[in-house]
Amino acid sequence: MTQAVPGLGGGPGAPRSADVARLAGVSRKTVSRVFNDERYVSADVRRRVLQAAEELGYRLNGAARALASGRSRAIGVVALGSSGYGTAALLVGIERAVRDAHYALRVVNTADGDPAGIAGAVESLLEQGVDGVLISEPIDEGEFAVPVDVPVLFLGAPPSFTGPRTLTASIGSDLLGRAATDHLLDLGHDTVHHVAGPLRWYAARDRLTGWRAALAARSRPEPAFLECDWTAASGYAAGRELAADPTVTAVFAAGDEMAVGVIRALTVAGLRVPEDVSVVGFDGEPVFAYLTPPLTTVCQPFDAAAREGVRLLVHCVERPHEEPPQAQDPPVELVVRASTAPPGPTRRRAPTGSRP
Repeated sequence: MTQAVPGLGGGPGAPRSADVARLAGVSRKTVSRVFNDERYVSADVRRRVLQAAEELGYRLNGAARALASGRSRAIGVVALGSSGYGTAALLVGIERAVRDAHYALRVVNTADGDPAGIAGAVESLLEQGVDGVLISEPIDEGEFAVPVDVPVLFLGAPPSFTGPRTLTASIGSDLLGRAATDHLLDLGHDTVHHVAGPLRWYAARDRLTGWRAALAARSRPEPAFLECDWTAASGYAAGRELAADPTVTAVFAAGDEMAVGVIRALTVAGLRVPEDVSVVGFDGEPVFAYLTPPLTTVCQPFDAAAREGVRLLVHCVERPHEEPPQAQDPPVELVVRASTAPPGPTRRRAPTGSRP
């Protein structure tokens, strides 16, 4: 229970902004500026206000702040309703970033294959009075028209409509796809085969782009890629095709689960990973560190991408007349484990410069 502080309003009940101002030796307006994260407040004043608030157990009332600022202090998020690791991990990162920015979170899920899902989700969020909308929907369902009067940020996808303030922030799937391919080429493989995700997904397209860019940069042949559906079963089917081709020595799978399916198919075919064929996955699911062999993978920077996206969106909400800051590319993290190695002598390697 919060205790009354003598000389700071007296009597029972929660401390008020006037109490914080009195203890910090500043005006109530300055307290408001600090908690609304406004500029033109010195570091010393900010420190004193926050210290006083902590000492008193003061918590800014969200409704009062909304009335004072004309904003709801809420960010709306449109996300695919999926239990997949990547989708769920990104949403967790967004929730953490929104909370750290001192905003509330409103989430509306969409369903795969529902062209009207995004439009309906955005309209639902606008009806709730959010200050900005973050769209992390990963599937291309076509363009949609929604009258939007708040900033909208597309995370990892191109804008699907035109609004007064539309932003984009990258998840870096193309850079990660290139890093995975470069790793295999650096080991000495002449080329890298690709098991792609479903190309309706922006992430699958980006990973395919990264793979192609890495091969082109070194003038390496580009084999035909195999399009799958993110599941281990589809990776297994692709792996059976790859196992039948004696020129395959390296595979980049666009998802960890597909990589597991590929490894299983290669093993069933009597091939060894990585002695005969090296395999790299994508996502960084922790459980696949315990696969046999442990899976080399590129980790998606979910938290970093979410923080960057929320940073850009909040800037546009709070400073609508300023240009948004330059978006920063997320970090690239390649985790090298035992599923990759230089090409072994037991598989016939494709001659450099040839095209399957």
